[in-house]
Amino acid sequence: MDDSKRRFLLNTIYGAGWLGLRSLATGLPMALLANPRAALADPAPVCAAKPQFLILATSGGGDPLNANVPGCYDDPGIYHPADPLMAATSMTVGSATTKAALPWTQLGTAILARTSFLHHATYTNAHGDHPKVNRLMGAVQRQEMLVSLIAKNNQSCLKTVQSQPAVLSHTLITYAGSVLPILSPPSLQAVLTSPGGSLAKLQAIRDADLDKLNALFKTTGNTAQKAMLDQYASSQTQARMLSQQLLADLSSIKGTTRADDNIAAAVLIKMAVSPAVVMQYSFGGDNHGDTGLAGETSQTLASLTALGDLYKLLVSYALQDNVTIAFQNVFGRSLSTKSHRDNADGRNHNATHHCSVFIGPAFKSSLIGSVALNSTGTDYRATGFDSTTGKGSDTADIPYEQTLASVGKTLAKACGVAQNVIDTQITTGKVITAALA
Repeated sequence: MDDSKRRFLLNTIYGAGWLGLRSLATGLPMALLANPRAALADPAPVCAAKPQFLILATSGGGDPLNANVPGCYDDPGIYHPADPLMAATSMTVGSATTKAALPWTQLGTAILARTSFLHHATYTNAHGDHPKVNRLMGAVQRQEMLVSLIAKNNQSCLKTVQSQPAVLSHTLITYAGSVLPILSPPSLQAVLTSPGGSLAKLQAIRDADLDKLNALFKTTGNTAQKAMLDQYASSQTQARMLSQQLLADLSSIKGTTRADDNIAAAVLIKMAVSPAVVMQYSFGGDNHGDTGLAGETSQTLASLTALGDLYKLLVSYALQDNVTIAFQNVFGRSLSTKSHRDNADGRNHNATHHCSVFIGPAFKSSLIGSVALNSTGTDYRATGFDSTTGKGSDTADIPYEQTLASVGKTLAKACGVAQNVIDTQITTGKVITAALA
């Protein structure tokens, strides 16, 4: 890696004056490190009780994520992989007993207790419309993407180095109209784990910053500033242990697999680089010709195993209550073989049904919406749903045409975006309270 790219990556990760690294080492807010004398002068931002970092797994592939989740086993006309590893299995979602593919039921109670399955439409069957879906098909003001809206509004509360999302995979994500660069796991590893690299120096950086602040506040500091220093400053032991964990995890990156993305996402959040991280998990991809739905099976198993691993990694960083995970793609896949030439080997695009999966402390175990046969009887579509009960209905207060925007508003609410921002920046739909804890 040449020096210019290395400097760009380090400035992206640490910010001006390497404030992010110094904050990580000391445990002190970046505002205090940037201007110790004025650290308490600015009014604190108005924040939700627990603003959330967001990990968004999204893809333009049009994965069959929608096909094997709870809510798609009630009608015998919906087809599924025959592999026993994907067998229809009973599970409880909220107060309802339903069925899903076996691996969804095996995620464990810690994850499932805070998982919402939201059935909706994306209104497109074109791969190239993935950026439009990330903008909620035009429902977000000024053509901003939902992930960027959330990141922009949470940056001051989460006190991250940057407000732009950090993008780990080759996904087109924009922020204020600009396409964001890719920060791949291998490049992250290369700049942070080099011999004598910055993470190995956390303890020394901690001691140097604290020595300067102690000397400053001893002579000119007020009581509040001294109290802030005592409250936030981390110990040498904490700095050393954090350094060892970050370096060990980063050293295990091998490429750009789900496991590598998991590590990179957890590290970026632990280092407070960005309020949001974007990556990809495949659940079968663009599987038009998937014999026996074997690819759908293997990819679903791999992604749900990776999801369990990601949650364990977040727990190891004590982040499980500070991060929301979202799966949301460009469109769903056909649920009836009639929409796939009466052939169960693969699936076609489905503009009228997708399932987003949200996992986080602000969500409760819930099943939002339902599916019904379309007017031609050739495939299944999402229905509208009731915002307070989650029950699917075409006469409910959230009609089919507003399901995508409502799902977006609900994710923003769960991540801590203020209600007035949600109402003014997302022009249609409403928050689905039935999904929230």
